[in-house]
Amino acid sequence: MKNVIVGQSGGPTSVINSSLLGVFQTAKDRGADIVYGMVHGIKGLLDEDIIDLSKEIRNELDMDLLKRTPSSFLGSCRYKLPDLEGNEKTYEKIFAILKKYEIYAFFYIGGNDSMDTIMKLADYGKKIKSPIRFMGVPKTIDNDLMITDHTPGFGSAAKYIAATMKEVIRDGLVYDYPVVSVVEVMGRNAGWLTSAAALAKGDDCEGVDMIFLPERVFDIDYFLKKVGELLKQDRSIVIAVSEGVKVADGRYVCELADHVDYVDMFGHKQLAGTARFLAGEVAKKYGCKTRAIELSSLQRCAAHVMARVDMTEAFNVGGAAVKYAFDADEKTGEGMTGMVVTLKRVLDDPYICITEPADVHEIADIEKKVPDEWITKDGTYVTDDLVHYIHPLIQAEIIPLWVNGLPHHIKRGHTD
Repeated sequence: MKNVIVGQSGGPTSVINSSLLGVFQTAKDRGADIVYGMVHGIKGLLDEDIIDLSKEIRNELDMDLLKRTPSSFLGSCRYKLPDLEGNEKTYEKIFAILKKYEIYAFFYIGGNDSMDTIMKLADYGKKIKSPIRFMGVPKTIDNDLMITDHTPGFGSAAKYIAATMKEVIRDGLVYDYPVVSVVEVMGRNAGWLTSAAALAKGDDCEGVDMIFLPERVFDIDYFLKKVGELLKQDRSIVIAVSEGVKVADGRYVCELADHVDYVDMFGHKQLAGTARFLAGEVAKKYGCKTRAIELSSLQRCAAHVMARVDMTEAFNVGGAAVKYAFDADEKTGEGMTGMVVTLKRVLDDPYICITEPADVHEIADIEKKVPDEWITKDGTYVTDDLVHYIHPLIQAEIIPLWVNGLPHHIKRGHTD
């Protein structure tokens, strides 16, 4: 039997379910008997919270809805597997469960932390000579995975950011008095998503005035000085700032006002309040009206402005993971394991991207930052090279299935 199992982990995206569908549909086409789903990722597997996806994805309509449904259909988790040494019982339990369900291949859809899970499981599998294939399927709006040109989920989030910035800019020009809007965009250590704000600029839009990324140290005094200069020229100022910008001593800007208590299993602090703090500093110094706009989870779940390119690539990486796991290698005669599907950009115009496998050890727990040469010297904006890099990824649209004036979604455990 060739049963397979798939899970979703980490922060969701608007196209993560297209990758799930890519795994499901391709595995079925390749002869998989049962495609199981882990409810809430590896944590659900440990709890044996496992479902048969054929009972959830039953027909073409379910598939169409799944592609258009944001967030993780199977649920997610932020669960860190312990190191192999000294924690063999955890791995013995996982592999016993996989043996019980006669699993041939294990697919995990996620970002950096999820690839850490694939790496550890593949390494343990190799240690005990298990035949189970372990494959990583990339996703993250943060776009911070190594080797791959970009990650599924980033394009749609970038499209939402750019579109929202255009609307915020228009709104700010309504009044005849000065308004400073600070828009907080997700991005802990990498500023790819915040960079997408630069795409708002065009013949119909003035564009944002400044963009601040976590790749550069944030100087509050310099920030306030630049805002003051802009206020002498324009009545509406719009600034995009990554939630993870830090001052010279290493503290997050949001920590300067609010104590951050929550830390997840991977040691990540919950970041929020950067825009609120900076808008307050501007108001105190210049006495003008300010707005703090925190996009938060909106940027990762706005499936109504999903990029078709992004959705297609999300499906393709899921399908490619199955292909690499199932197809026999010429040298070993076995399918791949311990690998991650990556996207390789072949051409920009016309845009062409293909899939390639890469060793998970070269990706897991390593963050890809925005190149320094793609940030302006003064650190207040990004270059045209970065705009050209993102632009193909936001192209085309996919129309939601509208019911009673609202987009219709699929949910787990649905009934006719």
